[in-house]
Amino acid sequence: MEKVSYAAIDIGSNAARLLIKSVNEDANDELFTKELLLRVPVRLGEEAFANGGKISPRKEKKLVRLIKSFRQLMKIYDVVDYRACATSAMRDAKNSEKVVRRIYKETGIRVEVISGQEEARIVYDNHIENLLRRDRNYIYVDVGGGSTEISFISKGELISSKSYNVGTVRMMKDAVREEDFDALRQDIEAIAKEYPDLMIIGSGGNINKLFRLAEEKDKKAGILPVESLRKIHEELKRYAPAERRKLFKLKPDRAEVIVPAAEIYLEVARRGRSKEIWVPMIGLADGIIDSLYAKRLKAKR
Repeated sequence: MEKVSYAAIDIGSNAARLLIKSVNEDANDELFTKELLLRVPVRLGEEAFANGGKISPRKEKKLVRLIKSFRQLMKIYDVVDYRACATSAMRDAKNSEKVVRRIYKETGIRVEVISGQEEARIVYDNHIENLLRRDRNYIYVDVGGGSTEISFISKGELISSKSYNVGTVRMMKDAVREEDFDALRQDIEAIAKEYPDLMIIGSGGNINKLFRLAEEKDKKAGILPVESLRKIHEELKRYAPAERRKLFKLKPDRAEVIVPAAEIYLEVARRGRSKEIWVPMIGLADGIIDSLYAKRLKAKR
């Protein structure tokens, strides 16, 4: 069977990503092969979470140009199906419908502004449950620029999935409402009270980078002790973003958001009484491609 390629476009609050994966059902090892991952820091949340709450003409133009380039790359890789999802910043932006219409008019790419609940569901769609121990309880945490998605998994089954308007760019803009953070805290505490020994599954670019930076970890198993995360957080916050860029070899936007990301994970760990974070290096875009492949399989039956 020939190789078939799928694409996921993830328009986040901090960056937009294009992920292209190919599927080879005759392969003896991994079903999916990553062909391309491109990440561009468009920073939509800087405007969507500020007082105006609108995507500016300058950012809109930049986003349209970026999606055009994504479309050309999808053609080069012979992508058979794609899904483009915009998350928290576009959910909040007052002019998101106008931006989406312009993207479609100028690129032919349909962008869906998905709900927080849908975002949480897609993140879980990585079929992560196949890798979990059925005698353990997990909270799957995906920290983004505008929101944090948390899914609770017990005995290999998804019990609940929820999105909170608590994200790294929102924190930088002082745009996180205390009631939203309190809701996250209380929900985690309620789960931990009923289901002890929670392990966190960390998803997204920030926890991936924190894992790489941490000294004490189980690299082979992808396990990051919470205490090790605490140490690298303390080290990172000692420096201004410009200094972090040089010392830790971070991209400019990552240098800004990595500290609030660590703070969110540490708060989840504290409320969940968790001692370890498993970092399998997956995110929203991976979930999108998994769901596209599942849809194709279903259509062939």
